[in-house]
Amino acid sequence: MTSSRDRILDAYADLLITEGERQATLEAVAARADVSKGGLLYHFPSKDQLAIGLYDRLAVLAANDADMMRAADEGPARYYVRSSQYANTPLDRALVAVSRLRQTGDSRARAAIEAASDAWLTILHDALGDLDVARAVKLIGDGLYYNALNRALGGHPPAPGADEGLLDVVDRITTTAKLAGG
Repeated sequence: MTSSRDRILDAYADLLITEGERQATLEAVAARADVSKGGLLYHFPSKDQLAIGLYDRLAVLAANDADMMRAADEGPARYYVRSSQYANTPLDRALVAVSRLRQTGDSRARAAIEAASDAWLTILHDALGDLDVARAVKLIGDGLYYNALNRALGGHPPAPGADEGLLDVVDRITTTAKLAGG
C-alpha cells in the first residue's frame, strides 16, 4: 500500500507533468492525492517542502539507477543507451516533474538534475577511461531519451528496432576508446 506521503509526491509530480507548476497548488495536490489539505501539510508544510521532497525522490531514484548502471553485465555504456527510453517509470516521472520546476528558474531543480546527470557521466567516464567518449555515449542516450519523451507526449513512434543500431555504435566507439587507451 502506498503511503500518504508517496501519494502526495505522486500527485504533485503528476500535476507538474500534466498541468505545470502554476496549477500544482497545494489544494490541487491534496485533491489529486485524495488527502485533506491538513494531511498534505502534515507531510509537507509548504509548497517549497513539497518541491524538496520531489528533489529528494529524484536523488534516490537516480542513485538506484546509477547502482544498476555500475552493476550491469552489459556494461555501463550499453546500459545507459539501452535504458534511455521514456517508460513512465518513477525515475522518468521524477525527472520530468523536476524539469518542470527547473523551467521556472528553480536553482535547486537544476542542481538535482545536474547531480543525476553528473553521476551518470562519472560512471561512464570511469568505465570507459575517456571523458570525450563518455560524453559521446551520454549524448547518444540523452538524445534517445529526449526523442522517447517526445513520442510519449504525442510524437510519432519509431520503427521497431530503430534504435538497436545505436548499441552497435556504442560498442564500436567504446571498443575504439579501450584500444586507444590500452
